[in-house]
Order: sequence, then structure tokens, then C-alpha cells
Amino acid sequence: MPETPVSMAPDPAVSTRTRLRTLTGCRAAIRSTPPGLVIAVLAIAAVVLVAVFLTIDLKGNIAYVLPRRAVKVSAMLLVAVAVGVSTLLFQTVTANRILTPSIMGFDSLYILVQTALAFMAGAATLATAPSTLKFGVEILLMVGFSAILYRWMFTGATRSLHLLLLVGIVLGTLFRGFSSLLQRLMEPSEFIILQDLFFASFNNVDPGLLGVSAVLIVLVCFGVWRMRHTLDVLALGREVAINVGVDHKRVVMRVLLACSLLVAISTALVGPVTFFGLLVVSLGYQICRGFRHAWLLPIVVLIGAIALVGGQLLLERVFGFATALSVIIEFTGGILFLYLLLKGSLK
Repeated sequence: MPETPVSMAPDPAVSTRTRLRTLTGCRAAIRSTPPGLVIAVLAIAAVVLVAVFLTIDLKGNIAYVLPRRAVKVSAMLLVAVAVGVSTLLFQTVTANRILTPSIMGFDSLYILVQTALAFMAGAATLATAPSTLKFGVEILLMVGFSAILYRWMFTGATRSLHLLLLVGIVLGTLFRGFSSLLQRLMEPSEFIILQDLFFASFNNVDPGLLGVSAVLIVLVCFGVWRMRHTLDVLALGREVAINVGVDHKRVVMRVLLACSLLVAISTALVGPVTFFGLLVVSLGYQICRGFRHAWLLPIVVLIGAIALVGGQLLLERVFGFATALSVIIEFTGGILFLYLLLKGSLK
């Protein structure tokens, strides 16, 4: 009597181990790739995505459609540079892979400024006010707030970076609470107008602000690039940096003010994007095999550009504007934040 063949089901444990080995091999292959080649591949991908975004389904009144797309792409590229660089610098100074400049209350301050202006002058007046004036006021307020906070914390007796972060969290909570109070006292029609300003949008960017934003971001990034070797030393810790002759207090103040200016420009240009920096910097650390800022800075910027342009392209051409890109970014970045937080607590 012939034997009945027995079907061997795959062992789940073996399959899991195989997938883990494959994933580990892929990570090792990525990290063993020369950083220059990684930057070249990311740059080519970013250029291709920008070209596709500008030219796909380009028909009709090209003189009207193409400039609007160019403004949107320019805004996304500026935000990618500002948010990516500021988050990387902030994590270098704080020696923490979870913290972002938003933890200091910049997004809450932006919402408070918008709410206070709408409460005092009216939401309709705020919506029709000159964009250059609003842009300048928002940047001055946010950078002024950070400069006062940093000077107070780093010229006193404590000079504690952890205390600075705690104060930033408390002030952010205070700003959100005061904003909620003013919003409850507003008319519903004015609140509806104001609510559109609380979310990042690349569709309503003022073209006149792009030039000013680009000049400011280029100047700040030029100064950051000149500090790239000092940032490598700063990433090793406060004691190591001081022992090798780095003026830790002065360098930290300069880096934090650069972060403040970049975040203020990005927020005033398109609105708050809380978790976008955490997302692109975490991917940058995974891709870059070393921690030299000469490689990390361009990698983070290129990843941000690919994420924004590619995400907006998918959102428009595949999903048909089913939701805003900022919502997807915040959702994905929030999940990553919780994962990093739980991963750190388990260790």
C-alpha cells in the first residue's frame, strides 16, 4: 500500500529567522555603501521626482500651470532643507534621537501668534493682511522667544540643557492652553478661517516669500556647513567637546539660534510640521554608516525632498487629493516617535 506523502508546513520560527537575516543583510549592505554614492543616488531620485512633478500631465495653459507647480516644489524643497537641518542640529546638541525643535514649543507659539492676531484684529483681517508683514512678524516673534529663552537658560547659574528642554515643554503646553482659550472666545466663522492656518499646506504658498526664505535658509545653512567638523565633536558629548577645546556654550547657542531661525522660516512659510524632521533624520541615520555631518546634512535634506515631492506626487496622482500631505506626515512621524520612545524605554 503506497504511503501518503506528508506535506511539510514551513516552520514559522525558521521563516522569521530568515526574514531577520535578510533584513539585517540589507541594512549591512546599505551601511557599507560609500556615503558619496548614497548622496548621488538620492540626488538623482530627488531630481527625477521634481522633474516628474513639474511635467506630468502638463497640458492646457502651461504658462499658468507650470509656475504654480514651480512655487509648490520650491516651497517643499525649502521646507525639506529647513526642517531636516534644524532637526539634525537639535538632536546633535541634545544628544537625543527623539527630540525635535517642535518640543521647544515653536509650533504652539506659531498657533498662539495666529490666534492672538485673529482675536485682536479679526480672522478676515489676518487672512487679507500683507503676507510679507505676517511672515516677518512671525519670524521675529519665534526667534526672539528662543533667543530670550536660550540666553536666560545658558547665562544663569544652571546652564542645563535638560532644564531648557523641560522649560520648552512647559511653555509649549502653556501656549496651547492660551490658544485654546482665545479660540473658544472667538466667533465660529472666524475660527473656521483661522483653522486653515494650523496645518501645513503647500498649495497656498505666497510666491513673494520664497525668495526671502531661500536667502535666509542659504545663509544659515552656509554657516552650519562651516561648523560641520565642530558638530562632529559636539556629537561626542559635552565633556569631550570641552576637553578638545570647543567653546561649548557659544557653539550650542549658535546652533540653537540657527535651529530657531530655520524652524521659524519653515513654519511661517507653510505652517507647522511637527514630526517631519524626526522622520527624515531617523531615516538619514539608518542610511548613513557614520555620524559625520558632512554626509548626514546632505542625506537628510535629500530624504526630506524625496519624501515631500514624492508624497505630494502620490497624493495628487494616485489618491486624488483624498487628504492633506501634512496629515500623512504627522501620522507616520507620530508612529515613528512612539516606536522610538518605546524602543528606548525597553532598553
